Amino acid sequence: MTTATLPPGPNVPPVVQAVYALTVPRRGMPQLCKRYGDAFTVNALLFGRALVLSNPAEIKQLFLTPPDIVDNLERNLGRVLGPGSMFALRGEQHRKQRKLLVPPFHGRRLAAYEQIIEEETVRELARWPQGRSFATLPSMMRITLNAILRAVFGAEGEEFDQLRELLPRAVTFGSRLAVLPIPTVDWGRWSPWGRFWLMRREYDAIVEKLIAKAEQDKNLDERNDVLALLLQSRYDDGSKMSHSDIADQLLTLLSAGHETTATTLAWAVERLRRHPEVLQDLVAEVDAGGSTLREATILEVQRTRPVIDLVGRQVKAESLQLGRWTLPKGAAIIVSISLLHENESVFPNARKFDPSRFVGARPDLYQWIPFGGGTRRCLGAAFANMEMNVVLRTMLRDFTLIPTAEGDERWHSRGIASAPGKGGQALVRRRARQTGPSVQTRSTDAATTP
Repeated sequence: MTTATLPPGPNVPPVVQAVYALTVPRRGMPQLCKRYGDAFTVNALLFGRALVLSNPAEIKQLFLTPPDIVDNLERNLGRVLGPGSMFALRGEQHRKQRKLLVPPFHGRRLAAYEQIIEEETVRELARWPQGRSFATLPSMMRITLNAILRAVFGAEGEEFDQLRELLPRAVTFGSRLAVLPIPTVDWGRWSPWGRFWLMRREYDAIVEKLIAKAEQDKNLDERNDVLALLLQSRYDDGSKMSHSDIADQLLTLLSAGHETTATTLAWAVERLRRHPEVLQDLVAEVDAGGSTLREATILEVQRTRPVIDLVGRQVKAESLQLGRWTLPKGAAIIVSISLLHENESVFPNARKFDPSRFVGARPDLYQWIPFGGGTRRCLGAAFANMEMNVVLRTMLRDFTLIPTAEGDERWHSRGIASAPGKGGQALVRRRARQTGPSVQTRSTDAATTP
């Protein structure tokens, strides 16, 4: 038996801690850090007693630890997204699947999605009201949903309309269920989980139709959408992905590439309206055809307003010596993204929204971790940053965003993600259409953005 060496923490029952975390997001972790230091233990509803880390050196060691020693938590989003999703897979299965999913989101294929995103942004922004305040989160949700649907499936049709109606409900519902245990008694459609599984079966039926159509497409090898690439992909032994695994992976991409990106864009609007100097410089940069400050701003929004606050791992080896702590097999480890991002030794003057800290300096991916880290870092990170780049560029090119003297919007928990409490309120005026380089210039370096 390995003798555990762990820091202290609160002894409040797990249910109480879970309710507090959901109803008062972003308050509990800083309070615990202030009381116990940069590491402490909590009673997590899904994982039991867990070590929470915010020490940069210990987090880096965790992310560099091989997956046969530390891997993903067993209770994770895979319960919602399916056993074939990247969240559910571990070890060699995870490595093999990740190898097939990386190509669609890097290099020239990534650049091919830019036009889709700009088209969806222009279409949605044409509906924006002028002269009155409104929440931008619903608009950002529609942009990112339509963009990822087109990137994943390549074209529009009856099934697309069905997914546009189904996915927002399923993603929102699943995000909330993911932080709760699965009940031991199945109450069918009368229970929350039962209603979700009905949505999931509806999704599977729609995707099966899309897979069947794609397999009959004689020009499949000329398509750039993710579905086409996955149908043509092969494992090292020459075998294909099963339809169920494809459905699980596509749901993972649709979910991860939809809500989190949209929420970050709403936070970007919220931040920029409260920092008029940055906003003014961004507009000038757009008009000049540049992108450096805009890319730095996206990084800073993700640092100061991480949509997902926790990264989870579980010890698979008999024991693990992690910095100061000794953990036995099965022990859960949670990395607090917000505590790391607010660490003054990592980011001086961390509470200040200051995009200039990333101008000419790429972030350390063991310290700036809105996409997680290590072998499980989100493979859609480059796509998400490119998408945010295009949406912000188009918005600043076509609209004047009016600053505000109102206080910061509070954090609102949506289950897995945390959004601005008022939905990223905006007040805009349409600009005269620019004819300079900002209309023509693409974010050509988006494919290298972390």
